[in-house]
Amino acid sequence: MAVFRFEALDTLGKVSKGSIEADTLRLARSRLRDMQLAPLTVEAIDESLETNQTSNLFEKKSFSSTELSLVTRQISTLLTAGLTVDQVLSAMIEQADTDYAQQVMQGLRAEVMAGSTFSKALAKYPKIFPDIYRAIVYAGEESGELGKVMLRLAEYTESRNILKQKVIMAFIYPALVTIVALLVMSGLLIYVVPQVVSTFEQSKQALPFLTRALIALSDFLRVAWPYLLALVVLAVFAARKALQNEQIKFQWHEQVLKLPLIGNLVRGLNTARLASTLAILVGSGVPIISALKAASKIISNLPMRQAVDEAIDQVRDGKPLSRALKTRNLFPPILIHLIASAEATGRLDELLESAAAQQSREMENRIAVLTALLEPVLILVMGAMVLAIVLAILLPIIEMNQLIK
Repeated sequence: MAVFRFEALDTLGKVSKGSIEADTLRLARSRLRDMQLAPLTVEAIDESLETNQTSNLFEKKSFSSTELSLVTRQISTLLTAGLTVDQVLSAMIEQADTDYAQQVMQGLRAEVMAGSTFSKALAKYPKIFPDIYRAIVYAGEESGELGKVMLRLAEYTESRNILKQKVIMAFIYPALVTIVALLVMSGLLIYVVPQVVSTFEQSKQALPFLTRALIALSDFLRVAWPYLLALVVLAVFAARKALQNEQIKFQWHEQVLKLPLIGNLVRGLNTARLASTLAILVGSGVPIISALKAASKIISNLPMRQAVDEAIDQVRDGKPLSRALKTRNLFPPILIHLIASAEATGRLDELLESAAAQQSREMENRIAVLTALLEPVLILVMGAMVLAIVLAILLPIIEMNQLIK
């Protein structure tokens, strides 16, 4: 049975909107007429979503990470309460805050009611529910513990979302300070400084080097700022275009890993992602090879992703996972030792969760150190720039006073 979205006129001539279940479009229209509604438009939910995604570039096409975490938590709560999948999806349709979310839930329910499993229904919306999400759901269905697995999946999506937000929030303040500082300094050099130093130029006295340099920089920026802005835009565009080339992107990611602080931060972030993903997949009963394939897709750094792909081949040939990941020396030693211990004791999922938690804590500490260093450095740089401008203006005034005396 499919789900159709409709717009119809009621007996009072008012437009009514909603959704209705029917086997065919004709039966959907017939049911609307039985409800004393005159159908204006009736279309299948899946077709409606596809049309919206292609016809309107500004139409919402997916869930945000926060929305996906919330939806997963709600589904897991309802499943652990004993509701069936179709009952859960019916409740989610009523709970949906947006039309898009409601349409997605209606589409999922239609697939389930037609005989598909929940994981196959999720596959209809790959932009919303990624491969790893569907793999975990499939493992839950196969094990008969879908409610417990969905609960772990909810915790996993929430922890990933929290980690992502912490990284973003840590760099918002330095980024804002840098942007404001550049704007203020540019405004001073382009608009304020010329009006102040024009007095010194009219006096025809020999100006200090710092003042002459400030005047030259101000004159240059007043003439060249549109070209500099265009150059920055072109540089950003060229960099993004270049990073679309896999070889260039790979080399760039290699260099990032070698950077002090930043390299360790990137390595820690990807290690935490790998460990937490493997933990929930292995704990849900997914075979290690399949788990590694799914986990490699969430690693953003290409050399580290390649290291996991190479490890998959080695594990398939019978090599232990700990030794396979150690080959490229891109992952922290603590992760390698924990995996080796897990392989010896058979507690891979538990120790991977410990590794993920440890890497998350270590990364948070690195972020704290990095932001603690950035803040005073930015303040010192801004102070030095302001001091240079103030001195360039004050030095001629001091010299003029000395001549008068």
